[in-house]
Amino acid sequence: MVLYEKELKSAVSKALLDLYSVTVSPEDILLQETRKEFSGDVTLVTFPYIKASKKSPEQTGEEIGEKVKSFSPLVDNFNVVKGFLNISVTDDFWKKYFTDVTADQSLIFDPSKSALLSAEKKFLMVEYSSPNTNKPLHLGHVRNNLLGYSVSELLKAAGHRVLKVNLVNDRGVHICKSMLAWKKFGRGETPESAKMKGDHLVGKYYVLFDRKYKEEVEQLVSKGMRKEDAEKKAPLGFAEAGEIAQHAVAHPVGHRPGTRRQLRRQQLQQRRFARPGFADDRQHFARIKCKGYIAAGD
Repeated sequence: MVLYEKELKSAVSKALLDLYSVTVSPEDILLQETRKEFSGDVTLVTFPYIKASKKSPEQTGEEIGEKVKSFSPLVDNFNVVKGFLNISVTDDFWKKYFTDVTADQSLIFDPSKSALLSAEKKFLMVEYSSPNTNKPLHLGHVRNNLLGYSVSELLKAAGHRVLKVNLVNDRGVHICKSMLAWKKFGRGETPESAKMKGDHLVGKYYVLFDRKYKEEVEQLVSKGMRKEDAEKKAPLGFAEAGEIAQHAVAHPVGHRPGTRRQLRRQQLQQRRFARPGFADDRQHFARIKCKGYIAAGD
């Protein structure tokens, strides 16, 4: 809104003077971003001007909208919802703006030229995309990777120091559900023997856990047990998964906790996941440790 706020305020000020002979300084006119459920880019509240217009908020909004549109080439269209005048900025404005920025990036990255940035430089952390270690990657993760990387690069271009972070959370009940299902029903199955990608195999047992657990709950309910009690006492319940979760936290896969080697490995991992080619890399997101075997998404 900062990009066109000054011009629109001047147009509103001129409209008020022309319509109602009221002098209002552009600096005293309040504009706000239009709410998402309504059409428009910026909104003017018309209630402060109905005394001068001697008309309803809706009629006042219509009159101001027509005048502002005639005064400013920025305005494409407008609509009035009760006492709120919602103004839409033209596509030509945005085309020109992005063309200018493409030609001179300092327009948005140089605080002396842009009102969008603070001159204060900060140390910022951008965390993305931290996919679920129990499920295969999908296009949504590519989207999040691109957004996270783009935001990080924009902040860097603005002069900030940026740390890109990808959280590989392969501990907790979510991964232990897959571990437990594999332990009970997997019969030693591996990505190679199943001819599946590792993350697909982990996802398979994540789904299997839920199905088997619900079957056990239904069996107990059919014998007269209350559902709430059945969910707690089912053999494949959360109690057993919780025990494995505690074990996983106490004994992380592949390294000793709290060592310099671990911290260094995490730093290198974060850098690797944050680089431009990350979305196309075949990374190891899901791990299960059962009977000494580690199955990782390839």
